Amino acid sequence: MVGCTAVSDMCPLCASIAARPLLAFNQHAVAFLDAFPVSPGHVLVVSRRHVTDLFDLSADEYAALWGILPDVKAAVQRDHAPAGYNVGVNVGPAGGQTVPHVHVHLIPRYEGDVPDPRGGVRWVLPARAAYWNEHP
Repeated sequence: MVGCTAVSDMCPLCASIAARPLLAFNQHAVAFLDAFPVSPGHVLVVSRRHVTDLFDLSADEYAALWGILPDVKAAVQRDHAPAGYNVGVNVGPAGGQTVPHVHVHLIPRYEGDVPDPRGGVRWVLPARAAYWNEHP
C-alpha cells in the first residue's frame, strides 16, 4: 500500500506519497526527502491518511509515525553522517504548519551549520531561546 487517503488531490504530501521514492514505510506512515530541505538529508515522515492535526491521528497511526523514525535516522546517518538532528512537528498555522497534512521533520545538523546551535528548536521564539544568558 503506497497511497494516501486524501480528501483532495491538491495536497502536496499526498501527491508525494504516490510519486516520490520512499526511504521507509509502514502501514500508516511513509518517509521521503523534503522537497525544500533546510540541510542535506532533511526527511519528512508523513501519515498515509490525510489528517491535518498530529493530535487527530489514531493511536496506531501515531505509533507508526514515530516508530518509523529510527529506520529513517539510520538511512540519513549512513548517507550523510550528520553530527546531530532536530526532530519537529508544526501543528496549526500559529505553530508554523504550512501544509495541512501531518508530517514530522527529521533535520540533520552538521558541525558549523550555525554559529551556536544551543537551544535548537527553542529558536522558534528567538526572544526566549537563549535562556542560558538570563540564568547562567
